[in-house]
Formats: sequence, C-alpha cells, structure tokens
Amino acid sequence: MSIEFLKRLLSVPGPSGREHLPSRVWREEAGAFADQVTVDVRGSSLAVLKGDDRLRVLLAGHIDEIGLIVTYIDDDGFLSFAGVGGWDVQVLVGQRIRLLGRAGDVIGVIGRKPIHLMQPGETAPKLEDLWIDIGARNRAEAAERVSVGTFGVIDAPFYELPNQRIVSRSIDNRIGAYTVLEVLRRLAAERPAVTAAAAATAQEEITFAGANTVAFAYEPHAAIVVDVTHATDYPTADKKLRGEARLGSGPAIACGSVNSPVVHDMLVEVARQNNIPYTVKVNPAASGTDGDAIHLSRAGVAVGVVSIPNRYMHSPNEMIQLDDVENAIQLIVGFVKGLTPETRFEPV
Repeated sequence: MSIEFLKRLLSVPGPSGREHLPSRVWREEAGAFADQVTVDVRGSSLAVLKGDDRLRVLLAGHIDEIGLIVTYIDDDGFLSFAGVGGWDVQVLVGQRIRLLGRAGDVIGVIGRKPIHLMQPGETAPKLEDLWIDIGARNRAEAAERVSVGTFGVIDAPFYELPNQRIVSRSIDNRIGAYTVLEVLRRLAAERPAVTAAAAATAQEEITFAGANTVAFAYEPHAAIVVDVTHATDYPTADKKLRGEARLGSGPAIACGSVNSPVVHDMLVEVARQNNIPYTVKVNPAASGTDGDAIHLSRAGVAVGVVSIPNRYMHSPNEMIQLDDVENAIQLIVGFVKGLTPETRFEPV
C-alpha cells in the first residue's frame, strides 16, 4: 500500500459537493497505471483497466466527507452554518474549522456560550446555538474571505498510532476511494481477464449522485462498493445489534439487502481460500452505501459491499487499522482475478 498517497488523500478537504481537491489527488495517482482516467459533471472520477468488455466490474468508494456550509454572516463577522451530511452536534463544539475561502483556506473556530454562563438544561447544544469565528471584526471583513455558500471541514490532521492504527477526519470514506484504487494498481501489474474500473464517487453523504452517474455511464455487470462500517470493539458497543467488527478482524463482507448473494458467496470463498480474515455484516434493509444506488442502475448490477471497521465515525478522529485495508485489497483483487467473461451473477 502507498501510505504517502493515503496521507495526501486524507489531508485535503473534500466535503460533499466540493470534492474536487481529493478527486484531483486521486486522478493524478490513477494516471500512473490506469489505461483511462476521467471525471464526470458531478465530480466523480473513474480509472479503467481495459480487458474483455463482455464483463465489466466496478470498484467504488466515495471520496466525499461530511462538512459544513456557511448560511449567514452577521454584522460582527460571525458565520452561521449548516451541516453537510450527518453530524452529532456535540462533536462540533469547540472544533477548529478549515473553510474553502475565496483566496484559499480560512481557519476558524466553532463557538458556543461557555458552560459557566449556561442555565440548567442548556447543556445539550443545537446547531443554531453554534457559530464560526474566523477572527473578523465585522461583516465586510469576513466577506472578503468567505461568503454564504462557502464549504468547510473540521481541521483535524492525520496521525499514526500503534498497532497499524491511524486516526483522521475523512476516513469515511476517503479510505474506500483509496482501497479501490490500490486494488486497481495491483491489477494493473497482472491484468485481469475482464475490464475493471475504480471509481471515486461524489456526494454519497447527501445524494448518491456520484454512484448513480458512474454506474449509468460505465454499465457494470458487477460492482464491489468499499465503505466503512461501525467497529463494535469499544465500550458500550452492542454486538447483538451491530455484529462483530473489531479493528484488525479484517474487512466486513455484507449480506442481505442490496448485496448479491452470488457476489457475497464469491467473496467469502476468496477469503477462505486465501486465509484472509473477514467478518460478515448483515444488512436487513438498505446498506447505507453507494451500493443502494448502484444495484438499481439500468437493468440491475450484482453488488457486493466490503467495509473497513471504523471507530468514531463522523467525527474528527475516525480510527481504522491498516491491516484491514490490506486484507480488503487482497480480497477484492482475488475476486476480480477470478472473473471471466463467462461469469454469471443471476441467483439460481
């Protein structure tokens, strides 16, 4: 795996609807080994290895992250904002913010009334009780740097921890976009029998727009979606409800819902034959991933969802173990290499 590439990918801000910076990094990396690299009007990127076009497989990971958007600038230069994607409001209090300003990044902090001044019952924050302070003295000064509609993310850097664990914002799901491109990098060294493409999809956190456009244009017969799943190895985790997913337990192979039973069984067989650790994630309803859009594209796509266990999802400090990423890469490489133009996905 290319850790330097991963660091670059995680470091740049790319909230849903403004994914162009990490997408550019992803395409630059893909250009070193893919036969064709493109970007569509929704901001999704596609890297293709050309093989026998009678079977096309798509490997998709969304490259957007949750973020913020400025909704109002008051007379004193304070910024009101809305969330882009799903936020726990308590996570936002006191955070530093990196806004994609007019002439470059603008650093701010999320402010709230200090606890010393709160009345009983005021401790649970609401989004409308928060604001962003960029150090401006008035509206005009703030408006020179940002505007209504400016996007931003929490300003939280990448750190390496013991036991092959890393912590960063945007792991959901920059790690999926990273994983599928690393799969394609390895496939480029030993060409598969079929055409394979990796996609860094846009706007999964808000609309599934990127998954829709990529799948419609590329017309895959099968797809593997790589995302994160909630790790259940922390205090208070409910394994009876969420299943077993520890950091270091390998990728989670989803079953049920949008997941093709044929693809699921193929992935499990690859894992068993190659001694790749894995767990099974049950999706009784929607998967909550790009697979929910891709499986319905055109006449239907045989979808499998492979997930990386992730602690503290939708926070500035999401945590994963790199061993799980490596095992996911090996699993998907094995799956693609096992495909032929005659492979069928109809459940019979």
